[in-house]
Amino acid sequence: MNPIDIIRAKRDGRQLSVEQINWFVQHYADGTGVGDDQAAAMAMAIYFQGLDETELAAWTGAMINSGARLDLRGLARPTVDKHSTGGVGDKISLILVPLLVACGAAVPQLSGRGLGHTGGTLDKMEAIAGWRAKLSVDELRHVLATVGGVIAAATDDLAPADAKLYALRDVTSTVDSIPLIASSIMSKKIAEGTSALVLDVKAGSGAFMTDVDDARELARTMVGLGQAHGVATSALITPMNNVLGRAVGNSLEVAEALDVLDGGGPADVVALTVALATEMVRLVNLDIDPGEVLASGRARPVFDKIVAAQGGDLSLGLPVAPHTLMVPATRAGFVNAVQAMPVGVAAWRLGAGRAAQGDTVSATAGVLSLVAVGDEVVEGQPVLELHAERPDRFTEITGLVEQAVVVGDTPAEVEPVIIDRITGSG
Repeated sequence: MNPIDIIRAKRDGRQLSVEQINWFVQHYADGTGVGDDQAAAMAMAIYFQGLDETELAAWTGAMINSGARLDLRGLARPTVDKHSTGGVGDKISLILVPLLVACGAAVPQLSGRGLGHTGGTLDKMEAIAGWRAKLSVDELRHVLATVGGVIAAATDDLAPADAKLYALRDVTSTVDSIPLIASSIMSKKIAEGTSALVLDVKAGSGAFMTDVDDARELARTMVGLGQAHGVATSALITPMNNVLGRAVGNSLEVAEALDVLDGGGPADVVALTVALATEMVRLVNLDIDPGEVLASGRARPVFDKIVAAQGGDLSLGLPVAPHTLMVPATRAGFVNAVQAMPVGVAAWRLGAGRAAQGDTVSATAGVLSLVAVGDEVVEGQPVLELHAERPDRFTEITGLVEQAVVVGDTPAEVEPVIIDRITGSG
């Protein structure tokens, strides 16, 4: 086969055969016969022409088959995982993994790092002294078998074609393509070997998908891919206009996750965690109430075991930023919004996030919201608390944070925790 012919066919809107797709993806992954320039041209062709259902299933399958697939058979527990499309203050995975283990499931949570205004699970966990993100396949299986859950980086041999293509998409303005997003997420999740998967697809001003209908389309696409590859899959569409919880930033979010695991924490974080956990236990046929398990505190010792199994030591405490600054309310009234996008960008610029893959992040930088939507405030009352390793970071974000907390004359409606639910039947 010839890569130019395959690119031309997709560019002109023709359907690619399974054989063409397999050939192109495998030769790109191997570095034999398809170069970065041709893969970039294919990504742009897909961006404009899309992939139909058959092509998308084949494209995703080819990316899975470009590397290894974890074999989790033999575990005593049913396997289930969750993936979020990314949000501000989204520390849910840190709570869900031990919660589902406490409910009787095994959770192979292979996570990523943050980029831009959205945080990454691995960055948050690395705020814990000694904790290791990188585990070998044997270590992954051992922790799953002995503890029941793992939070770790994906191994290099899982969907390597996707890793190469993702880097290209970032520099060729082809990131926001639903077929490419769906196949990227699902190839990695299917390759990790879980038997069930729940997707948390964010929609709103602070999400990658700002439009709810676009979020629904992405969710339906990913659910369909999961089902086509033998993974029981469903999705919840959840709002991301306001910060989730109160904490944004790595060690700050770990602390909030621990509060929830201890039976407390912000109501919206608890509600979303329970909603996702309920969907997860349903998919693997566990007859248990995750809300009751979470409230009881039974998931907390599981988290401690997961951390210890990966070299972490919670007894040393979480790191704290040396510098803080309060942001006051500009007027009296009711909090109508704690806007996710400006708060997320502020946390990023304070040092909690990265501008490019490979950048280092601060464990302690971030933003704490001291108020929630619906709260009544007076002028001058502190509404945000900024954390940074250097005080000069504060001056860079003054304009962002001054308008992040929107105060009105009357209380605003609190957003629903769940906008929609997408299952295999639609």
